[in-house]
Amino acid sequence: MDTTTTTPLTLHPFTVSEARRVLAGDRAPGEGWEGGYAFADEIDLVRTFLEIVETEGDPAPFGPYLLRRNGSGAAIGAVIFYGPPDATGTVEFAFALVPAVRGQGLAVEAVQLALGVAAANGAARARADAEAANVPATRAMRAAGMHEIARDATMRRYERHLPTTGQLQAIVIDRPGTEPAAGHPERPAE
Repeated sequence: MDTTTTTPLTLHPFTVSEARRVLAGDRAPGEGWEGGYAFADEIDLVRTFLEIVETEGDPAPFGPYLLRRNGSGAAIGAVIFYGPPDATGTVEFAFALVPAVRGQGLAVEAVQLALGVAAANGAARARADAEAANVPATRAMRAAGMHEIARDATMRRYERHLPTTGQLQAIVIDRPGTEPAAGHPERPAE
C-alpha cells in the first residue's frame, strides 16, 4: 500500500520481498530509477535492511520508503526512518533524491511525506540531519516546518514537533480506484 499526498509524489514502503529481489538482481518492470541510478551504496543499504529484519523484525512503518512520482513507477529517491519513536516520542529520518530531479522542489514534498508518516504513526516529533554544505536539504526541512536545533562545523540538525492526530493531514492512503482526499495542505513556498 502506498502513502501519497495531493503532491506529485508517492511513498512506497520498501518490503522484504523487494529487498530480496534487489539482491538477486531481479527488478520488476518500472522499478528503475528516474535519470539513472544514483545511490552507489544501494546493495549495502538493502543488506543492512534485511539484517535488521532478521534480528529485530520488520521496522514498518518506521523503515525505508521509495519515493516515486505519482503516475510513474520510477523511483526518484528515498525516505528512511531509523526505527520507531524513542522513549520521548522522537523518530529520526533521512531523505535523498537522485540528481536528475533535484532543484524541482521535490525535497520539500519528501520531508512533508516523512512528517506525515511519523505523525500518523504516533511520533511526537521528528528529526533529521543534513550536512552544513547541503543548503537545498536545509531549505527543504525549513520549508516543511522543521526548525534547526543543533549545529556544528559539518552538520545541522532539524526537528519538528508533530501535532496530535487529525491536525497534520500530510498523508492519505492511496487505494487503486479512489481519488485522493480533499483538504490536504498546499506545498509551502521555497
